[in-house]
Amino acid sequence: MKKIGRRAVEVLRQLRGPDTSDSVFEATALIVGTAFLVLGFVIALPVFFGHDLAISGSGSIGSFAAYGGAITAVLSFTLGRLAARPVEVRDGAVRDGFSVPGDRLRWYDLAAIAFAHAAIAYLGWLGVAELLERSFIGAPVFAFPGAVLVSVAFALTAYVCFLSAVALTPMVLSLVLAVFLVVGAFAAMLASSDADWWRLNLSALGMSSNSSSIAFNMTLIIAGVMITTISRYATAGLPVDDDGARRGRFIVRGGLILMGIFLACVGIFPVDEFFLLHNTVATGMAVVFAVVVVGLPWFLSSIPRVFVLFGWAYVLVIAMLGVFFAVGYYNLTAVELIAAVLIFSWIIVFLRTAGSLSFAPRDHAAAERVAGE
Repeated sequence: MKKIGRRAVEVLRQLRGPDTSDSVFEATALIVGTAFLVLGFVIALPVFFGHDLAISGSGSIGSFAAYGGAITAVLSFTLGRLAARPVEVRDGAVRDGFSVPGDRLRWYDLAAIAFAHAAIAYLGWLGVAELLERSFIGAPVFAFPGAVLVSVAFALTAYVCFLSAVALTPMVLSLVLAVFLVVGAFAAMLASSDADWWRLNLSALGMSSNSSSIAFNMTLIIAGVMITTISRYATAGLPVDDDGARRGRFIVRGGLILMGIFLACVGIFPVDEFFLLHNTVATGMAVVFAVVVVGLPWFLSSIPRVFVLFGWAYVLVIAMLGVFFAVGYYNLTAVELIAAVLIFSWIIVFLRTAGSLSFAPRDHAAAERVAGE
């Protein structure tokens, strides 16, 4: 036991050191997960004691795990950011896994990312509980196993969110963005009080008269902030050889940031209250997307040609969807839903592509230094 205690203290001491390794973060994530496992059991057992609980619904272990998981996600994410913060910050050093020397994620960036983690945990555990409820119809859950299940949910949430917080690269954030968009969109659809919302348009989910409006609009706002954040950092490390390439990179970055702002504005201005403004920012997002995708080979010559063709195919499909809507073959919801999936998937793949191009030169230079030694 003494040896285990010394090892735990050693790990915690290394957290604030300048040369923190992946193995230390992994060990610390396990410690954080274990702490939330114990904490979850200690809290849940007295609450559940003497009751037979439902798997999902009001007062169930599913709702307890969802609310507690959201809080756990924020706390463990915060601990991860504190663990990843170096004691000394050298001028010109790369921070947060992004190719932006001397720069770092701002508090509002981290707040949006932490909220996304909390939303994923909350909606994810609600979904798991609903699935289990339909698999074990009418089955009660006793206090002790219920407390164990909830504590395991807390531990898994804490472990994943801690590791995500200490490794915030464009690729990791693109995955978080993808999961957050999918979970948020499906949650809004399932929570909709209007069963025929799809007969109008996708933005009907965000109407103030719809019970899904908060989930839908907050998903768009947070996703817009995340896209703006990731775009700024992901494009900063793209290789540029001359002023023309530097201008092209600036245009692409500006276009992506503008798309993120427009997406957030779609959630800020619901269609039933700000019809003209809502449609303007939604259309503007599609126009900016088309300009960036079509002009990408001229803006960024380092982007692989296969990705350029991939984007052009997306624009062509969206144009065809517009024609189908004009002739009455598709309704507006189908066009908006497919176009949204295409645009967001392109953004996510672009962020991953940009991230790989950003890190490639640095990895190559590191390999050359090692070979020289």
